[in-house]
Amino acid sequence: MGVYNRAPVEVERGEGARLYAKDGTVYLDCVAGIATNSLGHRHPRLVQALKDQADKLWHTSNIFRIPGQEALADRLVAESFADVVFFANSGTEAVEAAIKTARRYHYANGNTDRIDIIGFDGSFHGRTYAAINAAGNPSYVEGFGPRLPGYVQVTFGDMVAVKAAIDSPTAAAVILEPVQGEGGARAFPDADLRQIRQWCDDAGVLLILDEVQAGMGRTGKLWAHEWAGITPDIMAIAKALGGGFPIGACLATTEAAKGMVAGVHGTTFGGNPLAMAVGYAALDEIAKPETLANVAEISGYLTQQLHGLKERFPDIIVDVRGRGLLIGVKLVPNNREFMGWARDGQHLLVAGGGDNCVRLLPPLNLTLDEAREAVEKFEKTCEAARETLAA
Repeated sequence: MGVYNRAPVEVERGEGARLYAKDGTVYLDCVAGIATNSLGHRHPRLVQALKDQADKLWHTSNIFRIPGQEALADRLVAESFADVVFFANSGTEAVEAAIKTARRYHYANGNTDRIDIIGFDGSFHGRTYAAINAAGNPSYVEGFGPRLPGYVQVTFGDMVAVKAAIDSPTAAAVILEPVQGEGGARAFPDADLRQIRQWCDDAGVLLILDEVQAGMGRTGKLWAHEWAGITPDIMAIAKALGGGFPIGACLATTEAAKGMVAGVHGTTFGGNPLAMAVGYAALDEIAKPETLANVAEISGYLTQQLHGLKERFPDIIVDVRGRGLLIGVKLVPNNREFMGWARDGQHLLVAGGGDNCVRLLPPLNLTLDEAREAVEKFEKTCEAARETLAA
């Protein structure tokens, strides 16, 4: 189906932060599968983990115990707020599980009227029907029939509206990305996250964090919410957890997951042995202090340099935002055109984003030399954009 507006690049192979096209062009990849190839392409430990598991077992039903699930779940619990984990195949499936978990919590408590999922404009939670309703992006819900009941949207930054929605007697949960990805790399202020956490506690409403893009080391801490010093009740993760292999997970406290009993949810492929082997290796690498320290160093350099470019190119760059290696650059020229100029002129791959942003989402192990190269290519793209606009 023609649902992708694909770029004219036919990728043949990858190595680290490089993508090699079939025509011989080599690209510096600051998209990383949209924050997914967290350790670059063909990371040797991930490749070996997949090969080793492929020689043993690919798939078995979740009606049996799967040791790899237990190992990865134990590690995720040890590294987070959570007590329990449900494994899925993607971020949107993790979000679906999170929404179902939240509503079942209130059902188990006898509060069947508490169904409202409170989301924010500019958010993105995946492409399934519940996920697009939770985000409320008009371009994603239009044409798919009536909006689902029990979903409330508030404006990013409007804390008065947030408080009113949480205090509603039908409120079940707030869902938010600590740093919006597709919404233009907008980061919730730490103080706002702490306030929302407190309001949820006061009202008996659950807090769901979607860290599919912002989690797993992307911001310089393993979880983005650590910056605010809070914990959620439920969290959806995916993308970087598999380093490019399809995997998702819904993490929750025992209390929040009290309604998720046998038979109310399930999956065929979620938690399969291949995904578990790769996921464990990826988490182990990302959680290393040296990986997170590298994110801090490289993101600091990139952000500083991009702010410098903003001063030199005020006719091209409006703002630099985000956190860690989830960096958004708001532009004057059309962001899609800018992406094409970077790709075709400088062989630099950057992602699009809302609010006319481009996103830099490089591997977490990007080197300083590669970061310098990315800045040089971005600068030359700004020069080309200035010339094009002048013409």
